Amino acid sequence: MATDADIITGQVDLPRMRRQRYSRLQAEMGRRDVPALLVFGSGAVQYAAGPSVISADSGRAAHMRTAALVLAGDDQPHLFTPYPEGSPPELVPDHVHPPLYTESDQGVADLADILSGLSPGGLDRLAVDDLSGPMYRLAPRVLEGTELVDASRLLGPARLIKTSDELGCIRHAQRINEVAMHEVQAALVPGIRQTELTGMFLRRAFELGATGNGIDPIWQVMAPTRKGGPYTTHGDVAFPLITTDRVLADGDVIWVDTGVHYHGYASDFGRTWIVGHEPRATARQRDQYRRWRDVVTATLAEVRPGSTGSDLTAAARGVVGGQTPWLPHFYLIHGLGTESAEAPMIGTDMGPEHDAALVLQPGMVLVLEPVIWDDGYAGYRSEDIVAVTEDGWVGLSDYPYDPYDG
Repeated sequence: MATDADIITGQVDLPRMRRQRYSRLQAEMGRRDVPALLVFGSGAVQYAAGPSVISADSGRAAHMRTAALVLAGDDQPHLFTPYPEGSPPELVPDHVHPPLYTESDQGVADLADILSGLSPGGLDRLAVDDLSGPMYRLAPRVLEGTELVDASRLLGPARLIKTSDELGCIRHAQRINEVAMHEVQAALVPGIRQTELTGMFLRRAFELGATGNGIDPIWQVMAPTRKGGPYTTHGDVAFPLITTDRVLADGDVIWVDTGVHYHGYASDFGRTWIVGHEPRATARQRDQYRRWRDVVTATLAEVRPGSTGSDLTAAARGVVGGQTPWLPHFYLIHGLGTESAEAPMIGTDMGPEHDAALVLQPGMVLVLEPVIWDDGYAGYRSEDIVAVTEDGWVGLSDYPYDPYDG
């Protein structure tokens, strides 16, 4: 288990990290009697095989996919990729294959042949995290006799507890994100465009060593009232909205959300800023920040091994008179790893039973993102990241809260 020093210094042994992740997957497959795991999601592939890939927009990502196949008892995963040069150096050549093109009928037939060749005795069960249209339609015929099961049932438990190397990657990714943000916040003056902030942020993040971008940067101008913002099906605050070339004006309240990756692990930066040459928060805005701070402090007081999700949501609500101080379409807390939002998730629409059943363990990563909203005055939102330790928690983020805490 990681010590606080391991997490803070961010020391990482990438081959060891990949071996330990793979062992966890093999253990979960054994527990659930799953002989094979096939994953296409970028976070799941990263966890199973650890490749370096070229980021692509959603219009291209489905075609140029990287996939990983884990066979029970095999020493290494099989990687299917259009970028073989990004394979981990320890992965043996006969486990690196050309990409799978599962968006076509022929590609699905080819996949069936590959599975048959790698498992001559056949597969009675195959865990899959995603099915393309052709896979869904043709699997009963080309994979006859193979039961397809939900891969999340074993991926979730495997990824829930982070090793010291995983925590080091997250801490380093967050450090890159925050250092880049210092430059961006200094440029947040009237007349700048949202897209200019995006370009500035991404350039600096990759100069600092980011290996991918996981969240399109958000610099959302918040309307003072719910009705003043876009329509939402849930009737609450509209967030997040995509970035445009909107010109920012003096006094705009900006909700910021970004996430870059370091060797497959995500960061998550959330703050509330005010546009201005010398921005100043009003007394009302400082009070919103104070209430947000009170929610975070009360929640963190309950973060330790053995606490439940219900303990945390009760603590958060307790300091605001029983109200729910987070957006209804999000959560009080989400996890962080090879995905920018993964388990554990606390305070979601899965209900109080889910929260009550979730017990904190050392190695879990928690991203706290409560929201304080005063209709007519907009609101305050920030995100803080902690890792659960043997006796409490340690912070993985430390960006200041100005101009609200000045």
